[in-house]
Amino acid sequence: MTNTLDIPLNDSQSAAQRKSEVLVEALPWIRRFQGRTVVVKYGGNAMIDPALQQAFADDIVFMASVGIRPVVVHGGGPQINAMLADRGTAIEFRNGLRVTSREVMETVRMVLVGQVGRQLVGCINSFAPLAAGMSGEDSGLLSARRARVVVDGEEVDMGLVGDIVDVNVELIDDMLDRGQIPVIAPVCPEVDESGRPTGEVLNVNADAAATAIAQAIGAEKLVMLTNVAGIYRTWPDPRTLIPDISASDLRRLIPRLGEGMRPKAQALLDAVDGAVRSAAIVDGRIAHALLLEIFTTKGVGTMARRDDYV
Repeated sequence: MTNTLDIPLNDSQSAAQRKSEVLVEALPWIRRFQGRTVVVKYGGNAMIDPALQQAFADDIVFMASVGIRPVVVHGGGPQINAMLADRGTAIEFRNGLRVTSREVMETVRMVLVGQVGRQLVGCINSFAPLAAGMSGEDSGLLSARRARVVVDGEEVDMGLVGDIVDVNVELIDDMLDRGQIPVIAPVCPEVDESGRPTGEVLNVNADAAATAIAQAIGAEKLVMLTNVAGIYRTWPDPRTLIPDISASDLRRLIPRLGEGMRPKAQALLDAVDGAVRSAAIVDGRIAHALLLEIFTTKGVGTMARRDDYV
């Protein structure tokens, strides 16, 4: 590589020049997102590979360091499945969602709040005491009602599975204003139609929880880490990966997607149908995929955007 004056560069100079080019490309995106809130759903391989865990924590700290206000919502599917298997408890999914009995709910709560959340907070706080772990049960953060799930035209009883109906926006904003990074487990108290607690705790799909939180706080962007490269028009043909899609096109595509991808695609659509300007699914198997999505022109994965997004 040579510079613009055609002066030969040695290997270390060439490497340094490539780094400077990356920083220059990132600058307009840093300015665009500075002071804005970005909700990130943490899941997939990034949760179980220690190197990817740390890379994700690095990305979150970098975002906070350049003035972005990150909010992390985490799942814990692989860890929940592993603990259920150890206990000999049946694992069942319908329409991409976990059927949650009281026995399963006990494990979900233990893993999300006591294991995954603590690990992530620890990784982030190895840099500075920025992250605060919490669940929907803490300080009235989230409220949920039983989810109505229809499969093949029939309503299915999913057990203790919920949809978020209320978000304590003031609590999240106060934390962000203090420079904290909320790390949220989507375990939520159930409320009835009048908003009164029922005493039950519900398991909320992390993709749906991240979407609900992003909508409620008016996030600039929602990013969801998964174990796939994005949305494919024809799974699993990599040539059909969709890098960018409008809300109207995504709405038409969702019924043709596989069961596992449908909730994620629906979460993207719900986000951009609401107050979120853009939402993306990115491959959590790639180190620093989050930074690549936010701070590069092309990004990675699939970005859904409002039809009027510029």
